[in-house]
Amino acid sequence: MATMKMVLLTSAIIAHYISAVTGTWTPSPAPSPAVLPPPSFSPSSQSGIKGAYWPSYNSFPIASVDTSYFTHVYYAFVLLNQTTYQVVISPSDEQKLPQFRGFLYNQTQPVKTLLSIGGGGGNTTVFSQMVNHPTTRFGFISSTIAAARYYSLDGLDLDWEFPETQRDMDNLGLLFSEWRAAINEDASTSNRTPLLLTAAVYYASSISLLGEARTYPADSIRDNVDWVNVMSYGFSGASWQPNNTGAPAALYDLNSEVSTSSGLESWVRAGVPPQKVVMGVPLYGCTWRLADPAEHGIGSPALGEGPDNGLMSFAELVDFNEANNATVVFDVDTVSTYSFAGTSWIGYDDGDSVAGKIDYAKSNDHGGYFFWALGFDKDWSISQRASYAWGGMEDEETGVSTLMGDSYV
Repeated sequence: MATMKMVLLTSAIIAHYISAVTGTWTPSPAPSPAVLPPPSFSPSSQSGIKGAYWPSYNSFPIASVDTSYFTHVYYAFVLLNQTTYQVVISPSDEQKLPQFRGFLYNQTQPVKTLLSIGGGGGNTTVFSQMVNHPTTRFGFISSTIAAARYYSLDGLDLDWEFPETQRDMDNLGLLFSEWRAAINEDASTSNRTPLLLTAAVYYASSISLLGEARTYPADSIRDNVDWVNVMSYGFSGASWQPNNTGAPAALYDLNSEVSTSSGLESWVRAGVPPQKVVMGVPLYGCTWRLADPAEHGIGSPALGEGPDNGLMSFAELVDFNEANNATVVFDVDTVSTYSFAGTSWIGYDDGDSVAGKIDYAKSNDHGGYFFWALGFDKDWSISQRASYAWGGMEDEETGVSTLMGDSYV
């Protein structure tokens, strides 16, 4: 799981961000209020979260987003100064954040904007040091609120991948409590709507890999965080599971607890209300090279990474399937999709599997869904299907209901 976003970051981008964290953010002159008016619109009338992360370091422009399919969009990512533990707004961020907020706000139905801190390129040691002391937590919290207000954003998102000890987890609970108190104080003194506070978290409420066993502070999350974005993906990948194909974001796994459904259930069992548990959906697929083209199901023997070094965006894999006349299979047991052509094998989610997952999330009263990441879809096909499935609407093109009935519940 720790690699699932990092693999999408090029080494050059990581180097750019790491070099930035040695500096200190000094705000440029405030943007014109005519461009970025203070947030004053009422909460979305949508009955759930339809979120997505926008990787600001990629070439996909924010102005190309079809905002009709989203209620919340995250600016991904900013990191921390390694000495002061305050958020770093790079020169690139200073240019892009006003564009990000301005475009998403100036829509017929404005989209909520949140600043996401961390991501796969974040330094978990720096996060651990920050949460370890009240003074450094205070400095971090103050800098995040200042940045969000300066750029007229609607909220803040913590994407710490991942706390490595139970002490980290306990301190994370303290951070959330102090962060919420500071947000409430800021709202009271500024007479503005309180900022949203969210967190991107591991697929399950406990982590047993990559260090000691540890459990997220569910009580603090319940009391202080608006919702958590559960990273329900990255379950399989050729870079760490080279010998067998797998479903990267299976809704169900008959042989283990590593699945979307098991992870979401663990969060609810831990005490986080289901409405505060938001399901993650990947807009990418993982590729393998089959050992035997005649054996091509999920779990088939493989010889490591397939096309594009083991990873393709949904748009890329659709084009690959068409160009190579691939066979596409919907797997009912996992509620996922895979395709194969010769020795090339790709596991991913398509419109059918995403609709099934959303049916599951709705049936279990979860708060919504989010995508990693904007720019990876093919002609907004999955984004559209997901939005209609959550709303129980008919597909405009086919006239067929996108809800999948009871088969995935």
